[in-house]
Amino acid sequence: MLDRIRVVLVNTSHPGNIGGTARAMKNMGLSRLVLVEPEDFPSSEAVARASGATDILDSAVVVQTLEEALTGCSLVLGTSARDRRIPWPLLDPRECATTSLQHVEQGGEVALVFGREYAGLTNEELQRCQFHVHIPSNPDFSSLNLATAVQVLAYEVRMAWLAAEGRPTKVEKLETTAMLNSMPVTADELERFYAHLEQTLVDIGFLDPEKPRHLMSRLRRLYGRSGVSKLEMNILRGILTETQKVARGVSYKRSDEDV
Repeated sequence: MLDRIRVVLVNTSHPGNIGGTARAMKNMGLSRLVLVEPEDFPSSEAVARASGATDILDSAVVVQTLEEALTGCSLVLGTSARDRRIPWPLLDPRECATTSLQHVEQGGEVALVFGREYAGLTNEELQRCQFHVHIPSNPDFSSLNLATAVQVLAYEVRMAWLAAEGRPTKVEKLETTAMLNSMPVTADELERFYAHLEQTLVDIGFLDPEKPRHLMSRLRRLYGRSGVSKLEMNILRGILTETQKVARGVSYKRSDEDV
């Protein structure tokens, strides 16, 4: 489906923006790049900025006119940051993506057209588009880098595509220690922990073994209902061990001072 959406750059002056566009496209699963009269392409700078998306650059189609770039397209959306004398149907990036996906689902070809870095698309070029797309950036600083603008629209296209395909928009990552984190501690491991905990509390002076009251019973109830995993138990035992080291170090120091 995404292979029926092409990104068209018109008269791009900086090859780095072509490379950045290729990277943005590959990030979001788009693959068809069409360049209308680029000032400097192919270019080593474009390759550098592509950061591995060189296959997009290698397959890019270079043409002389916008008319050629739009061959076969039944829906053309042009980006525009400026108000035009004649108002055109206007979409934001999310509406642009939804409209594009609806169109390709019906078998159509879509072009997302981006203009020059310094002046955007001309009025004549914009009149070749059925819709204009406006990115609602900060009005006090509204000028976006060309590759950044491509990234915004490409991202919205991908989100719309994921929704249409019923795919998740986030993937939960498993911890490298996921196995330990999913395994509950055994009864004997808990008993060893309670013994370690009790001794540590004595070492730091929090528990008086002569007057224990109900402290350990309450702590057993607390940890017993927590559903501690093996990984969490390892962490707790590690904390207790380090606490004992500090407590005993302080105790030794005080003994030396008394001597």
